[in-house]
Amino acid sequence: MHTEDTEEFLLPRSRLANERLHAMIPGGAHTYAKGDDQYPENLAPVISHGRGAHVWDVDGNRYIEYGSGLRSVSLGHAHPRVVEAVRRQLDRGSNFVRPSIVEVEAAERFLATVPTAEMVKFAKNGSDATTAAVRLARAATGRPRVAICADHPFFSVDDWFIGTTPMSAGVPAATNELTVTFPYGDLAATEELLTRYQDEVACLILEPATHGEPPPGYLAGLRELADRHGCVLVFDEMITGFRWSEAGAQGLYGVVPDLSTFGKALGNGFAVSALAGRRDLMERGGLRHPGDRVFLLSTTHGAETHSLAAAMAVLTTYVEEGVTARLHALGERLAAGVRDAADAMGVGDHIVVRGRASNLVFATLDENRQPSQEYRTLFLRRLLAGGVLAPSFVVSSALDDADIDHTVDVVAQACAVYRKALDAADPTPWLAGRPVKPVFRRLA
Repeated sequence: MHTEDTEEFLLPRSRLANERLHAMIPGGAHTYAKGDDQYPENLAPVISHGRGAHVWDVDGNRYIEYGSGLRSVSLGHAHPRVVEAVRRQLDRGSNFVRPSIVEVEAAERFLATVPTAEMVKFAKNGSDATTAAVRLARAATGRPRVAICADHPFFSVDDWFIGTTPMSAGVPAATNELTVTFPYGDLAATEELLTRYQDEVACLILEPATHGEPPPGYLAGLRELADRHGCVLVFDEMITGFRWSEAGAQGLYGVVPDLSTFGKALGNGFAVSALAGRRDLMERGGLRHPGDRVFLLSTTHGAETHSLAAAMAVLTTYVEEGVTARLHALGERLAAGVRDAADAMGVGDHIVVRGRASNLVFATLDENRQPSQEYRTLFLRRLLAGGVLAPSFVVSSALDDADIDHTVDVVAQACAVYRKALDAADPTPWLAGRPVKPVFRRLA
């Protein structure tokens, strides 16, 4: 059981498991966002298993989980429809020397769900899909530069993006020079960029929306700018795909990109991503194009049958069960509860919930209303002690009203401590160790 006193909330088995992880795995995790540096010192639970909206750590504690699988497990862990679809494939073989009929069925299901796309190719992770989009754009335009939205935190592990971050070690400077940035929501600045690098920019790549709604006319304006300047418009729908609508943000806002990339929610935790888009562009990586061939997502494991079966089950579940609407309803209930709790404790200006209801994040602000890793640490400690694992407030459809209500109760207790720290103008006494750290930083 969790105690209300964080000083008594200890994770000895998780602590030992973290040491074992660091001894063998650089960073102690396979994704930087899962690192123990993202959690309060000695309070980084190592997960044993999960079911629905709950996970258990190796110490036996149960948590209500948010942001499951870095937003990938949007239906909840071990969802029965997905598990059954995967199980049916497991004894039929997972990988062959020729395409499986499952690849046909998965492509048909995807294109029926995202009708703005004409062709699709599957892979295992989002980075490969976004990099494939960049390569296609460069091949189609004959241009070297990539323009990325500067306000979005992540596009790929590959050099064209990582070279723009503080973790650019190992990326040649010449590569960095080929990536330029534009601000979200500012069409004039984007046009100025395209004019400055006239006939050099292969593509504009951005998340069509993230923590807020796009300004009126913005996405349509980008579409017009890309057409006028002859560059490819790419929507990174890793997060917005399915969470915004069953057809992604492009389906919700009615603006069709040339290429788009999907992942995360597509497999409900199974490894599958997708590059989708216009037939004439996609065929440059195929066998029915007269020009130079593009080496496009040729992956040994990209079409594993069980992962594609998972994707089909996810797509069917979203459409038949109205999952996107449920995510929004749950998120709205959670956001309202957290805001009310924060207001009641006098910290409504310091714990700020942002984003679309299906993709909520929170900011922790100090006494000067500036973002604070120290106050984030304090807040996370109280949530963990109350049985809430929440690096964000991104919901899954497996949550129920009781989960939301318990989360709000724990948030209220955390807000009471937050208020004490604000009054003292010093959160240090409540940290019990070093503060959590940003993912992208130059030094460990």
